Amino acid sequence: MKVAIYCRISEEDKNKRTETEDSESIQNQKSLLIQYAIEHQWEVYQIYSDDDYTGADRNRPAFNQLLSDAEQRKFDIVLCKTQSRFTRELEMVESIIHGKFIEWGIRFISVVDNADTALKGNKKSRQINGLINEWYLEDMSDNIKSVLTNRRKNGFHIGAFALYGYQKDPEQKGHLIVDEEAAAVVREVFTLFSQGYGKTAIARMLNERGIPNPTEYKRLHGLRYQPPKTKNSTLWRYFAISDMLTNEIYIGNLVQGKYGSISYKSKVNKPLPKERWIRVENTHEPIVDRELWDRVQAMVEQKAKPFIAGTVGLFAKKVRCMSCGYVMRSQKNRGKHYLQCATRHTAKGACPGAFISVSVLEQLVLTQLRQLAVEYLDTGELEERVQFQDRTGEQREKLLRGLERDRKQLDTCNKGIKSLYLDKVKGLITDEDFLEFSKEFYRDRERLQAQISTAQTELDSLAEKMQTAQQRREKIEQYVNVKQLTRPMVESLIDCIYVGARDPQTKQRKIQIHWNF
Repeated sequence: MKVAIYCRISEEDKNKRTETEDSESIQNQKSLLIQYAIEHQWEVYQIYSDDDYTGADRNRPAFNQLLSDAEQRKFDIVLCKTQSRFTRELEMVESIIHGKFIEWGIRFISVVDNADTALKGNKKSRQINGLINEWYLEDMSDNIKSVLTNRRKNGFHIGAFALYGYQKDPEQKGHLIVDEEAAAVVREVFTLFSQGYGKTAIARMLNERGIPNPTEYKRLHGLRYQPPKTKNSTLWRYFAISDMLTNEIYIGNLVQGKYGSISYKSKVNKPLPKERWIRVENTHEPIVDRELWDRVQAMVEQKAKPFIAGTVGLFAKKVRCMSCGYVMRSQKNRGKHYLQCATRHTAKGACPGAFISVSVLEQLVLTQLRQLAVEYLDTGELEERVQFQDRTGEQREKLLRGLERDRKQLDTCNKGIKSLYLDKVKGLITDEDFLEFSKEFYRDRERLQAQISTAQTELDSLAEKMQTAQQRREKIEQYVNVKQLTRPMVESLIDCIYVGARDPQTKQRKIQIHWNF
């Protein structure tokens, strides 16, 4: 029997000597599980280890690799210290341990809490463990939020990194101290803006002198960070300067809690209303003096264009430069609106720079939208859709018939087991007879449960496909004869648009439209 060992620790471990070495907790888990495998004479196929990941995180790299290998039947058993090391989510217990693993013929064992899918009477205890772990996750999330909110209200900095210009105080957790190297750049940015230089001009000046932007500065100083996916990520840009000029951290105030998670099960954050932000003054040493700050804020407010309802750009934040990947900015010239890549203005030669008229782009989008609508609603296309509906309908009916048959057989198995058990209790049959007679019932029950689970998954998938096809058709039908785009239409229909620089020879440019359907 080949066994896959899975280990996990959630807290950032302080027993590591180097970034690449395993923590002591992981080492202890490995030692325990290897010894267990040796005692049972199992061959260790591979050790999968996730260090510094929570049990609710579905993006654990080793965890996902294990699931991929399990689907390919590369081993027979998954071995963990406890079920919570594998997952803390009840949904995952049901879908993977009680679903996929049974379907793939994989046995799951956790040593400490005695979970074992090979033991028939063990399922309820595994489900109870899953439920308790689910409660633990929710309670832990609430407790952590409460602690973090309290620390923010008391003026402690909460975050993985200090903002550019500061660094974390090694002597006092949650306190910021000035990083003089970066602080000098911050002061210069505020001073240049107060002297009348624009944000793009300031970014270009910093880039020409080779001063690394905040992200690159972190990397150069050995701080862990998520590498940007866009090209030219080391350059200063308009938005970096704009954000810096209005951030109160530079006058010694902390404004935190601007975002909140939508659920303890999700890493997705959403913006919170301004009244819920936590603002505490004089929490650390300021970099910019109050007089300069007030002067800059007055200039920012003076230069800001007043917002008028309905004036949000037609393609705002939807169009990116094909060369560098950054969002193109809008500008107005002689009454016409244009979109352009700002990278070529912040650093020479960094990007050829895309440029397009909003009206030209609108017509291109409308033309392609009409073509898509005609193709999709074409008679031949309609026939294909009807055939698709017929095929999926037949498939659905077949699955439902099979599901009903399997459920009836499962009910018969359960009644057979119950009847045998009552006979054993009454003394009509011995324990040995009960085990012998019930073997076939248990085998059939496990097979039927797996078939029911698979059929239900396929039914759900079919329903989703049918719904998606219908929604897509309804969405496209609205835009068959549309003559002008609106902002709500762009939001609904378009994920993003990539615009390339104009070819100097052909005068043509590449445009890629990524639709939401």
